[in-house]
Amino acid sequence: MKIKYFYQQLASHLSVIIIAFLILSLVFSHFVEQFVYDNKTEELASYGQSILLDIRQIQGDSRPTLQSYGHVLEGQDIQYSLFDEKSKIIYSTGLNTPLIELNADEWKALQSGKTVTVKQEFKRFDQAVTFVLLPYFHRTQFVGGVLLTSPLKGSRDIISQMNSYILYTTFIALAIALLLSGLLSTFHGRRIKRLQSATATVAQGDYSVRIPTAKIDEIGELAGDFNAMVEKLEASMHEIENLENRRRQFMADVSHELRTPLTTIRGIIEGLRNDMISESEKERGLQLASSETMRLMRLVNENLDYEKIRSNQVTLVKQPIQLKELLEIIREQLEDTAAEKGNHIHVETNDTVIVNADYDRLTQVLINITKNSIQFTENGTILLRGFTEDRLTIIEIEDTGIGMDPEDVEHIWNRFYKAIDSRTTNPYGEFGLGLSIVKQLVTLHGGTIHVESLKGQGTKFRIELPIEL
Repeated sequence: MKIKYFYQQLASHLSVIIIAFLILSLVFSHFVEQFVYDNKTEELASYGQSILLDIRQIQGDSRPTLQSYGHVLEGQDIQYSLFDEKSKIIYSTGLNTPLIELNADEWKALQSGKTVTVKQEFKRFDQAVTFVLLPYFHRTQFVGGVLLTSPLKGSRDIISQMNSYILYTTFIALAIALLLSGLLSTFHGRRIKRLQSATATVAQGDYSVRIPTAKIDEIGELAGDFNAMVEKLEASMHEIENLENRRRQFMADVSHELRTPLTTIRGIIEGLRNDMISESEKERGLQLASSETMRLMRLVNENLDYEKIRSNQVTLVKQPIQLKELLEIIREQLEDTAAEKGNHIHVETNDTVIVNADYDRLTQVLINITKNSIQFTENGTILLRGFTEDRLTIIEIEDTGIGMDPEDVEHIWNRFYKAIDSRTTNPYGEFGLGLSIVKQLVTLHGGTIHVESLKGQGTKFRIELPIEL
């Protein structure tokens, strides 16, 4: 059976309050009753002591004094009687019996000089009373005592009135508690309902939902945790969407990059098979087929290389490398390629600059970046610079080429991304994989790479590698 949270909270609060008030009422009622009876017995004992004290001091007839006490006490609904050592009544303002009826324990306590008090007595009197017995000694000899009685009706009226006040207070408190409990239960119920609704929304795939948080209790903290969870889910979904889009783009790019050289090779093969290519053009056709085959191999190798690096399957063998010597080797390797486009490569560093890196992988990084600079520069300069700064080895490759737009700079590390995106008109060829591999290799070395570029003013790559002491 389903019970709403509102009713659970309401029942819980009311149960606790009712039980607490019942216990409190019983304890308080008992306390008031005890307090009233104790006050009454103390009052009776005080009057009795005063009567006995005056009797001791009176020489002669004490009846007028006793009568005056009787008039005073009668106004307070109190009767008293004097009795002798044989419990015979010698003076009384209320009792019509000749003897005081006492049990053995009461009589023994009285003879030993103790005051006897009985808070409720029904049997020995014609009504329920509270009575007090005080002993009277003359020269250490027990000669009787005084009995003071007061009906319980007055005490019970006081107790009944106090109980009525407690009952009224209990009903008022329960009404207030019911109101507050209802408000609190409604408030918390709405907060839980809001969480439930938000959870259902997230289950349907909407991750934009947020819940107001107030860290005043566990529900508020739960709302904060829920928001943090949804934010992470939303970020994960965006990442999944981005990955899916990149996967689709990757498949489209790979398909295109494979289709172009394969179409060229197929055309050449069909031309040779059907003797559609003249003898003078066969050598050129075979050279083109070989070039396109090498292009396909580079595409496959770069993809395999990228995946190996991304999945940490590449092991680096770091060693101290003289940077000037490495940069000179790269300049020599690419000098002819640069000269074809009217470019010049310059090296700026000194013999003291040492870099700790894997020689082959660092060479791969620098060749990729330098080739990229050569591709996008004509009749310009490519500068290879190296120096140390703040416990870092800095390598900069700067060119005076065509540069890039700011939006291109943000995406050049993406796989298959090309600053010049036209697949049919891009004069620079290749696959857009080189800089992705560069980024992975630099990160694998524990370094960082940055790029600065302005359209028409060239590009500068900056590699920062830590100096290992």
